[in-house]
Amino acid sequence: MIGREMVRGTGARSARGLWGSQVAAVLLGTTILAGMPMEASAQAAKAGKRAPVPAAPAAPAPAVVAPVEEGQPIQTIVVKGAERLEAQTVLSYIKMRVGQNYTKVSADAALKDLYGTELFKDAQVAFDNGVVTITVQENPVVNRIILEGNKRIKDDKILPEIKVAPRQIFTRSKIRADVARIIELYKRQGRYAATVEPKMVSLDQNRVDIVFEITEGDKSKVRQINIIGNEHFSAGELRGQMVTKQARFTRLFSSGTSYDPDRMAFDQQKLRQFYLTQGYADFRVVSAVAELTPDKKDFIITYVVEEGKRYKFGDVKVESQLRDFDGEKMASRLPMHKGDWYNAKQVEDTIDSLNETAGAFGYAFADVRPQYDRDKENLTMGLTFVIQEAPRVYVEKIDINGNTLTQDKVVRREFRLAEGDAFNSLQVKRSTNRIKSLGYFQEKFEVEQKPGSADDRILLEANVEEKPTGELQLSAGFSSLESFIFQASIRQRNFRGRGQTVGLSGSISRYSKSVEASFVEPYLFDKNVSLGVNIYRRDYNSFNYYNTNRNTTYSQSTTGFNVRAGVPLTEYLTAVGSYTLNYDDVSLGSEYYDANGQCSPLIAGRYLCDAIGKRLSSIVGASLIYDTLDNRVRPTRGTTASINVDFAGLGGDVKYARVRGNASKFFNMGHGFIFSLSGEGGVIKGLSGQDIRLTDRFYLGQPQFRGFAIRGVGPRVLRKQLNTDGSVSTDRSNWTDDALGGNYYYMGRAEMEIPLGSGAREMGLRPSIFADVGAVWSVKTPALTQCNPGCNQLYLDASGNQTTTVTSTPYLVDGQAQYQYRFAEEFVGDTWKPRVAIGIGVNWNSPFGPFRIDFSRVLLKQYGDDPKAFNFNVGTQF
Repeated sequence: MIGREMVRGTGARSARGLWGSQVAAVLLGTTILAGMPMEASAQAAKAGKRAPVPAAPAAPAPAVVAPVEEGQPIQTIVVKGAERLEAQTVLSYIKMRVGQNYTKVSADAALKDLYGTELFKDAQVAFDNGVVTITVQENPVVNRIILEGNKRIKDDKILPEIKVAPRQIFTRSKIRADVARIIELYKRQGRYAATVEPKMVSLDQNRVDIVFEITEGDKSKVRQINIIGNEHFSAGELRGQMVTKQARFTRLFSSGTSYDPDRMAFDQQKLRQFYLTQGYADFRVVSAVAELTPDKKDFIITYVVEEGKRYKFGDVKVESQLRDFDGEKMASRLPMHKGDWYNAKQVEDTIDSLNETAGAFGYAFADVRPQYDRDKENLTMGLTFVIQEAPRVYVEKIDINGNTLTQDKVVRREFRLAEGDAFNSLQVKRSTNRIKSLGYFQEKFEVEQKPGSADDRILLEANVEEKPTGELQLSAGFSSLESFIFQASIRQRNFRGRGQTVGLSGSISRYSKSVEASFVEPYLFDKNVSLGVNIYRRDYNSFNYYNTNRNTTYSQSTTGFNVRAGVPLTEYLTAVGSYTLNYDDVSLGSEYYDANGQCSPLIAGRYLCDAIGKRLSSIVGASLIYDTLDNRVRPTRGTTASINVDFAGLGGDVKYARVRGNASKFFNMGHGFIFSLSGEGGVIKGLSGQDIRLTDRFYLGQPQFRGFAIRGVGPRVLRKQLNTDGSVSTDRSNWTDDALGGNYYYMGRAEMEIPLGSGAREMGLRPSIFADVGAVWSVKTPALTQCNPGCNQLYLDASGNQTTTVTSTPYLVDGQAQYQYRFAEEFVGDTWKPRVAIGIGVNWNSPFGPFRIDFSRVLLKQYGDDPKAFNFNVGTQF
């Protein structure tokens, strides 16, 4: 019998349990030989190792007793060797009782019963002169479980799957089951070569440590996918439809090359779907077999398919039992027509479209059923869409569930339906998108539809799951204009659960700092009117070179506020009015003025001198915004466009008109790919003969134009230091780079978001590739005496000629002689010609917050532009 050895003809019955007394174990360098004295154990196990779990019990030495005669009555039953168990408990496990006759059969049955309890590793039954002696050796108690070699699956994933636990009685069957569970965990990861060897370490007091030594092995890849029976499509084309891919060097980081039985079943469905879209209505997968190679490293998958005949659509009809639907008119608008190749996907989409159309007319429970008429001789598939009769449905109740912080009204006011309204599936879909766009709840949110108290009633349920809406953004960067930059902002987008947005932001760099507070109420006094307020203070210190030293030339402080209000004109169109009041103070140190008390262009630069002074800007603006995005936080489809007009001159010192426009379109390409196109542009014109100030012009660069530094594109003045030999320094870090901005700009972007495997999605990784194009231009050319049109010289030499180089020889500047300056100055970049940058970026919802990193390469630029290949942004949420 398995698990025990019977001794016959001796008057005794015995069996050796799972752990033989000869088994040795090693723990932390100390060797213990079970069943031996400690001194003997230490000597016997000097070269020993952990004892593996034996596959079968060791054969016991037969007990030497005098032969007995079968059938003698049992007078007494004695239990020996029990430590944790009482003798009466041991006797309760067997059927042998005092007064019965002792037989070999009853002794064998007693042994079987004892081993069936899995409490004993050894048991013996002996009979002598009416006395039955049962000698047992109890199974050890598990002290602890130890996992070794597991790197891919951590302890916290394996231990909950293991049934044996500390302080339990050790049994071999439990260990075998746990080994199978661990191997199954590795199979789920595609590691079919994983092995688990259980070993024990014997301790005192009949305790053991169980050690699972795990060899994980590599992931079992799909070496080859064979397809048999395909005649009309190549094996490569069919493999392209599958999620599982053949392991190749080009797919080194792909998760689809690992073998997965569930994925294999899904691939069979993908093959069927593909053939059904091509007209093969009888297609079937005859068999799908995955064979593991002898080395257990790879799989070879073989599909046997039967394509069948190709069908075309026959007569396509619509039979409507709803009074609001004309079957003939609807049939004329269907996407499929008689003679087209049969396409099952097109049929499914048509059913969804008809259901949605019926829902738009209030028939929430309309049932569209397709009826097929297959003609195997002519290979046609006739199709009739039957729209079953259904009552018009009204919204009985709208329930909001799961919102612990957000008030009900914040969710309810986004519904395009009210209780008592006629049901409309399009309005339900729109309500779903609006609630998603709040950004307060889980991304996979849907408004559920449930039957009401009557056939013509429906319940709408918004089962939301709130997520953090507080944001703490931290970003750092470096630019040649402002050196190191640090920015921080804190924002709560659902303040007190009322849907209000409250924010505070600040930034500081070597030459600038700013602070801003903002508040937005999307529904003022619970009316469909939004109100936003921003209050800010911005300080900026410009710099220049003086005797090769980098110095601050002027300081600009802007204090102001902005108030805006928005009113929806239609479901997708909103009008916004705004008012902005800014007080600008641009000042310059006295050391940068000449003898006449005028700003010196030789120190600060001519364009920067023009900005000095105190000015009040009073700006009135209006915007028209069109938005059909399915989600404003992370859109996947839809369009957004806006046009903004600003007029400065309603009081104040500054007068100009500014027009800006932008538009974006998002396309869901399927399989997780999101493609987007966006463009924007603007123009600003001075009024009443005023020129546009430096601080009011358009600028391009990071972060909106990736591939270039902050204000790294467009017109600028480059002031280059002269070396001691009179040559111009080529080290850009020694140049003064004054970005001047422009009166016109445009920018476009194309971006494709690329999906990754399920593991990467769970980590929140969203990579993308992008291409940016844009330009900013149109700055008034310096008006210098005797300067021909188009020249870019900023200074006059002693003879009155234009020059861009200033040395220690005296030169005239507006009729005044200046000395001690050594630089060459250029006015560059004033062109509409496009700058182009391409790159890759990654958004990551990291454990410490949202993280964005971009790597860019500039393909087209103009002389003077300041490229920047790397940029990152990091933040956190609460």
